[in-house]
Amino acid sequence: MCYPLSETSPLRKKDLKSLYPFTENGVNPTPAPILRYDSRFMPFIHDDFLLETPQARALYHGYAAAEPILDYHNHLPPQDIAENRRFADLFEIWLEGDHYKWRAMRANGTPESHCTGDASPAEKCEAFAATVPYTLRNPLYHWTHLELKRYFNIDDLLSPSNARQIWDQANSQLSSDDLTVWGIFKKFNVKAVCTTDDPADDLRYHEAIAKSDCPAKVFPTFRPDGAFRVQTPELFLPWIEKLYETSGVSIDSFADFLTAIRQRHDAFHAIGGRLSDHGFNRCFANFCDEEEAAAIFDKAREGGEVTAEEHDRYSSFLMLFLGRLDAEKGWTKQIHLGARRNANTRGYKLLGADKGFDSIGDAPQGDALAAYLDRLDQEEMLPRMVLYNLNPNENYAFATMAGNFMDGKIAGKIQFGSGWWFLDQKEAMEWQMNALSNCGLFPRFIGMLTDSRSFMSFPRHEYFRRTLCNLVGTDMAKGMLPNDEKLIGEMVRNICFANARDFLRLPL
Repeated sequence: MCYPLSETSPLRKKDLKSLYPFTENGVNPTPAPILRYDSRFMPFIHDDFLLETPQARALYHGYAAAEPILDYHNHLPPQDIAENRRFADLFEIWLEGDHYKWRAMRANGTPESHCTGDASPAEKCEAFAATVPYTLRNPLYHWTHLELKRYFNIDDLLSPSNARQIWDQANSQLSSDDLTVWGIFKKFNVKAVCTTDDPADDLRYHEAIAKSDCPAKVFPTFRPDGAFRVQTPELFLPWIEKLYETSGVSIDSFADFLTAIRQRHDAFHAIGGRLSDHGFNRCFANFCDEEEAAAIFDKAREGGEVTAEEHDRYSSFLMLFLGRLDAEKGWTKQIHLGARRNANTRGYKLLGADKGFDSIGDAPQGDALAAYLDRLDQEEMLPRMVLYNLNPNENYAFATMAGNFMDGKIAGKIQFGSGWWFLDQKEAMEWQMNALSNCGLFPRFIGMLTDSRSFMSFPRHEYFRRTLCNLVGTDMAKGMLPNDEKLIGEMVRNICFANARDFLRLPL
């Protein structure tokens, strides 16, 4: 058992002298001992998992663990939330849409039939269990066992030998109301989630959620990917038709198109949406005027071939338009940069996007990102932003870029966002936090999100919080931060929840 080092705690500083030599002023002159895991006496996922020092344990248990969750970016299906989905088996809740797991399974020689194909749910879970022992030192090993522990109280290490037993044990619990979608929200103290939604969606599930007894607030995030696809008419033209049906705006011109987008932006705001999002390989900053953008739009509508240069110019115009919309309403714009999507052409053609065929890109980001932010700032139309970087080589570029556009009015106005996708694991989260700390104001950081399609992913918040507490707790142990539990603890508490709540200004 671990307790916070407070005046009322059973475990006081004076009781720790055998473990940790404090001086009179609370400064630690020598490194604290590292917690040693011993499987003979504790399960793999134990109370002090990832917490290597007394300070880290005090911070986590005293300040981080009990904070609510504000999951401000994920890909959870609003329909599942509206209908309070009850999952039929472990496959449905755990493997159904998780491309992290599919990548690992393919790497282990698992056939596609057992990843996204027609194998039975039980066979797919058994195939994943056969892969898990080969994920040692991959974050999947940690996440898998955190999820089994937190959802089903299963301490066993998943392997082929116990796959069927764990399948049966988990399935026997899925009939409980505690493991419906709403039950999960209650179990993990989820106060709010922001789903990722197409402007052409009619938001009917969000309307149903708002009228329901769902224990968490649920808000849509405006993700207009379809508006940028002028170079792929087979995707762009059907999306335009759907946008027309949803908005009710007849789209006969580019001006009509912009009106329809604005109308949907208004609709998102009316139901509580306060965030937008974009996922690009790189930022667009090759600006053109509205007349040129309209000509490119018309060319795409007529089925003409839009060149890479034209796509770049059109997209740059559209990003300015959307940035102004966000600024007008006081929204926060999220921009995810640095992916190399659909690298495997055969896999993409066979299965489609978001099936595990993406990687980190190596396109330089700094110049275009600076130009985009600067253009909006010159107009005094730069909204609050969260910038997510996928290439760790760019971490310091992003961290310092954010500092260029602070306005002296909104604390932390441009956020360097948490580790994303391939970087949402312990080592890379530490890289992101170190870059942010060295170049900006770490106590203003708005913390973690799941970026997940799975309702089994909420323990990623715990994983981040343990990593955060271990990082700053180790600094305390080394004397690099004051050994002031209240000072550091309040920073940790704010990063876990309050900073995001206050920055995003959601109608909670």
